[in-house]
Amino acid sequence: MTDRRPLLRAIFDAAVAAAHPDVVLAPHLRPVPKGRVIVLAAGKGAAAMAAAAERHYLDALELDPALLTGIATTRHGHGVPTRRITVVEAGHPVPDEAGLKAADDTLRLAATATADDLLLVLLSGGGSANWIAPVDGVSFAQKQQVNRALLRSGAPIGEMNVVRKHLSRIKGGRLARAGKLAEIVTLAISDVPHDDPSAIASGPTVPDPTTLADARAIVAKYNLAVDDAVRRALDDLGNESCKPGDPAFARATFELIAKPKASIEAAVKVAREAGYATIELGADLEGEARDVAAAHAQLALAARSEGRRVAILSGGELTVTVRGNGRGGPNQEYALALADLLKGMTDISALAADTDGADGGAGSASDPAGAVIDHSTFAKMKSQGLDPRAYLQNNDASGFFEKTGDLLLTGPTLTNVNDVRVILVD
Repeated sequence: MTDRRPLLRAIFDAAVAAAHPDVVLAPHLRPVPKGRVIVLAAGKGAAAMAAAAERHYLDALELDPALLTGIATTRHGHGVPTRRITVVEAGHPVPDEAGLKAADDTLRLAATATADDLLLVLLSGGGSANWIAPVDGVSFAQKQQVNRALLRSGAPIGEMNVVRKHLSRIKGGRLARAGKLAEIVTLAISDVPHDDPSAIASGPTVPDPTTLADARAIVAKYNLAVDDAVRRALDDLGNESCKPGDPAFARATFELIAKPKASIEAAVKVAREAGYATIELGADLEGEARDVAAAHAQLALAARSEGRRVAILSGGELTVTVRGNGRGGPNQEYALALADLLKGMTDISALAADTDGADGGAGSASDPAGAVIDHSTFAKMKSQGLDPRAYLQNNDASGFFEKTGDLLLTGPTLTNVNDVRVILVD
């Protein structure tokens, strides 16, 4: 049997490379302004984006270093060396004190911007957790508790961000309000299905079409356990987010510099070059991880029964409704569900991973990116007497794949364009 793991990894790596800040950022950067370039970055790619911006302005355009300043807030373990821009490593997916201070410092620095300055806002997935600035009356601990409840609820990222935006002093256009005197240019790497600007890092520099009433409805829909202070904040009209027409956006522009679709296209190219016909399911898939896995397993089994050699590729962001007390993110749960449904199929292999290098986990840089399955997985399941359904029931995909040795460990990739899932049928 041919080992398809190197090919699976090459397909994943191509998707990641297509969205790396070193590749995508520089062509979109603006000319040197009359005043300062103030860089405010957040997300898993924030430090890498800040470093790329420094190279452009300091080296290519020879900007006076004294005119370049900024703060880049990224996930722990995702920092890179910079010269002028301060890098802060903060908590994700659950915010921490470092993110709290960085968000306050970011708002203060934005407020110093003048009409001659360029406020360059660089966003990537993870920015919502990295920039944590609770509204008045909500404590940091209460905001953390809301984040934990949202993460366990099974709510898609768009709904999570609706609640986050209405409990924040930086999200939902409020950063633009803080720096409204300057020209504000936001360059973003999209990590959300359908690339909605107001959902990427919870839209700190763009109008927010959602309302306090929408946030309250999501709390009710998922029966989230939140403190009374949070409920009062969601009833307070003063916490409504910035809407279209707000003066904060008079000199603000927003541009996407990397999209999940382009990364999936890069992955498809590698699969085709390896001789596979491709079934492309899109870059915007959402849904419960195990349910999506069941649908994809059926596609793979149908292709196998027809004798077709195909690669089934998809992106998007799946969710897990947590009912057990195990470990693992949606990509690992998807792979675990596949392992149960495809066991014994020695000519089918698969990889599911998050392009940021971390799928679920506790916020460590060493968290797995996802998992790989193939004939060797099935053999280990049999020899060790592993029951994938029992692990699924406990949401313990990490525990399962630790035993089979199939966790994908990439480390931080310094970008984030959602998930990449590949099934190879030989």
